[in-house]
Amino acid sequence: MHHGQIPPHKMKIGITCGDPAGIGPELIVKLFTDPRLLQESSVVAYCPIALINKWKKLLNLDELQVHTVQNISQIVKGKLNVISPKDNVAVTEGKPTEASANIALWALEKSAQDLSEKTIDAVLTAPVSKQNIHGIYPGFTGHTEYYNERFKAEGALMVLCAERLKVALATNHIAIKDISSFVVKDTVVKAIKNLDVMLRQDFNIIKPKIAVLGLNPHAGELGTIGVEEMEQISPAISNARNAGILAFGPYSADGFFGAGSCFNFDAVLAMYHDQGLTGFKAIAFDAGVNYTAGLNIIRTSPGHGTAFDIAGKGVSSVEGMRNAFYLAVDAVRNRRNHATNNMNPLGFSAGNKEVEAIA
Repeated sequence: MHHGQIPPHKMKIGITCGDPAGIGPELIVKLFTDPRLLQESSVVAYCPIALINKWKKLLNLDELQVHTVQNISQIVKGKLNVISPKDNVAVTEGKPTEASANIALWALEKSAQDLSEKTIDAVLTAPVSKQNIHGIYPGFTGHTEYYNERFKAEGALMVLCAERLKVALATNHIAIKDISSFVVKDTVVKAIKNLDVMLRQDFNIIKPKIAVLGLNPHAGELGTIGVEEMEQISPAISNARNAGILAFGPYSADGFFGAGSCFNFDAVLAMYHDQGLTGFKAIAFDAGVNYTAGLNIIRTSPGHGTAFDIAGKGVSSVEGMRNAFYLAVDAVRNRRNHATNNMNPLGFSAGNKEVEAIA
């Protein structure tokens, strides 16, 4: 085997429970209704063991083997390994509390520690309630921002992925009145470059085509409805193209999604949350996967929320979670293969004329 390419059984995927008062624990267990998925990679869930056992029983999954461990070194292939918080706190599904926020934060921080120590290869995060975590961690605005700070990424990018559509956000959770001050050339350039790297190394797309949306209606209509396109976004696209990236635009968002132009590109960069995600969710909804680009770690998540309203009822759809799991496995493999394929195979010495030829 090519060194750097990893067989599935050498891969370790972590899964956080999210807010355990939501549908996270139910989705973790539902994901492994087909235990063959545990042959894809070694899996460890960061989740209260009582909730895993509860759903295993409710879903009649006698053949699913659950293995409680203290740390990653103890995990076993073919079983659902579980690292459980030390305190056995009662959680009522559908009723988020400070205790459930503490567990959500514990799972996030414990898995981030394992990611930073490279004992797991990727993490799949079940949904959290930003509002609930905010009560115990006032600076918390979301997973993407947490990873940006934790892994010193500067520009971690939220990308919603579905079969034929990937939509990235140049700005994340920002009030509408503040957006224009964040849509500056450097931010847009960094977003385009992070998106390009993600598509090549994690999605194995050789020459990605990226569409960039404008900020204003009709993409500013040559400055008559706004100047951000002319002053910030178009210069950013030119900068990216000069760096060899196939970036196009700016396009007017309504027509772009409405006419299906979004399917002609490998990814779309939207300027703000609702501009990108309204189009995306109208097309893909709960099947979508949230991918964080621009990091040296791999993180996926289902594109939906905690769904407190249906938590505990057993009616949640596992499709987004399953897609997020497969995407994590594929991204680990693609990133390893990309690193291997881009190693300099001939090892030129300094001063060799051919070095300049390829540089």
